[in-house]
Amino acid sequence: MTRSVSLLFGVHAHQPAGNFEHVLDHAHARCYRPYLETVYRYPEFRFAIHSSGWLLDYLLRTYPEDMRKLQEMVARGQAELFGGGDTEPVLASIPERDRRTQIAALSDRLERAFGQRPSGAWLTERVWESAVVPSLADSGIRYVTVDDYHFLCAGKAAEELTGYFSTEEGGVPLDLFPISEALRYRIPFSPAPEAVAYLESLATEDGSGAAVYFDDIEKLGIWPETHEWVYGKKWLEQFIEGVLRSTLIRSAHYRDFHAGRRTRGVVYLPATSYIEMNEWSLPPAQAHEWADLVAQEKAANRYAARKALIRGGIWRNFIARYPESNWAHKRMLSLSARVASLPKAAITPQMQNLLHLAQANDAYWHGLFGGIYLPHLRRAVWNAIVALEALLDAGAERKAVVSVDTDHDGHDEIFLSNGELQAVIRDDGQGAIHELDAYWLRHNFGDTLARREEHYYRKILQGVQRAHDGEGIASAHDRVGFRHPIAPEDLIPDARPRAIFLDRLLRDGREVAPGYALAEAAPDHVALTSRQAGVAKIFALRDRRLRVDYVFDATPGMLESALNLAMPSCDGVLGRYRLKGEIAGGFGQSFEWRDITGLTLEDDVLGGKLVLEISEPVTVRALPHRTVSQSEEGFEKIMQAVTLQLATPRPVGALRITLSVF
Repeated sequence: MTRSVSLLFGVHAHQPAGNFEHVLDHAHARCYRPYLETVYRYPEFRFAIHSSGWLLDYLLRTYPEDMRKLQEMVARGQAELFGGGDTEPVLASIPERDRRTQIAALSDRLERAFGQRPSGAWLTERVWESAVVPSLADSGIRYVTVDDYHFLCAGKAAEELTGYFSTEEGGVPLDLFPISEALRYRIPFSPAPEAVAYLESLATEDGSGAAVYFDDIEKLGIWPETHEWVYGKKWLEQFIEGVLRSTLIRSAHYRDFHAGRRTRGVVYLPATSYIEMNEWSLPPAQAHEWADLVAQEKAANRYAARKALIRGGIWRNFIARYPESNWAHKRMLSLSARVASLPKAAITPQMQNLLHLAQANDAYWHGLFGGIYLPHLRRAVWNAIVALEALLDAGAERKAVVSVDTDHDGHDEIFLSNGELQAVIRDDGQGAIHELDAYWLRHNFGDTLARREEHYYRKILQGVQRAHDGEGIASAHDRVGFRHPIAPEDLIPDARPRAIFLDRLLRDGREVAPGYALAEAAPDHVALTSRQAGVAKIFALRDRRLRVDYVFDATPGMLESALNLAMPSCDGVLGRYRLKGEIAGGFGQSFEWRDITGLTLEDDVLGGKLVLEISEPVTVRALPHRTVSQSEEGFEKIMQAVTLQLATPRPVGALRITLSVF
């Protein structure tokens, strides 16, 4: 062989299940279409492509002409298709049985649309745990791509990572390609000639090595500045032409390199993801320490040599860090177990699809990307969970009341359901509802997010703006921007969870901690008592109505109760309050109404409304609950829920609040 290096070039296209169509169309116009149009003009430039099934289905339906280009590139041997989980789950976080159905669903989809069944797979967020090996291998996958960082953490030297390695789990083999971090940070952010020159520097005399690139296609047009850089200034054309013109670079497929080369040896990788994820998944205090340690090592010019030893967290930390993620995850797992318990003939395609949608990764985590802070992404997961539960209940009715510690937090949850509504009360002393489902709307009104400290709050408070070194454009990892003005008070964590009917009790002019204890869980109601405040609280369901009764003992007390309600329109124009039949304003506004006994919340996105009725006049403060999150475009404030704070203006002996869903 002559001196050369094989370029294995792959792109990963993904949009979260439940994302807005205008976002998909924008991504297509800025990135997917121009990428396909560009590579189509260079048949000798070989590349791999992975797309999550939900996005691929949308593109096939909406942009058939562009998909025909991809079909032609597959047919002429230019494009290699990669598989993975159909709805982009983190495979390690779902049951083994669901890994197999997820992988099979995407492989089947690719074969139907393009006539090619994949041999390679993309791992969501490059999350590696060895338990996924049998699921992948037994599903026809022969190799996957993970970061070179994974190999460095296993003790491999950077200069060894020029081919693929082999691993096994229980004797089941799988091969692993190490994605080059150096390429990830050069493509497309360095000038094209510089990126090509770097590839040429990797050429060896025997030509046996590979330069492995596989990363988000969104970097080629959607990230800030990249559309003009990649297409307007023709970075991608220059890069491809430079690769094809070079006598040292061979444009190759993963499958051909895999078939024509022997493994570089056995390797066992630790549980990890890409290096940025390991920072994001840490709790804030530890993330600060991690970032300070990295800065210290960089300042001493030791970081490159030691970065594999400076380990952060793992992806599953997000499930432990965010109770909202943990709750959705455990609800998904419980429904997966119910599906698995059915006879095979009883598991319908609709059930399987809803379960897969409930496993989509985006709503379970948060970093620079990731969408637990995005209500519409959480809503897509909850829509699937609620719809799947309704299907399963139609086939095998559940008990009206069940008490179980679903999320393993040390407190039982009491599930009170009647086929129309379901209220889930956590027995943790708060006496509040943490999930409120309307089955016909496929909606959980308890799907909100508490405000909590985040690692990036430190950057906000410091107002840090990283400098971009070198030529080209800055990566989103090097930016700290602000989409909205953010004040210090926006960063104050919540002291209590964001739940529904979360109470403050006042007795003799002093606040009494609720300290509710479960008194009775009957098929038609759940009763709680607070000895400290001398009050009983009773939840009952009647058709599409939730009724909450407060009964004080002989001495009247005062009550404040917060209802944090997930309304899909958030602060958009399609959500509004009605007071005495008249529109009072939108959900994104703040109000205070005194001596009222009723309020209606209309939401055109939901396609339904909530009607609040109170037996005694109360004061209601209505305000939007917002949190601060980060994205590749900067820090932003996002509305999570409507918060209604109900307060009795005078002591009462009893109070009834009815929340009806229509």
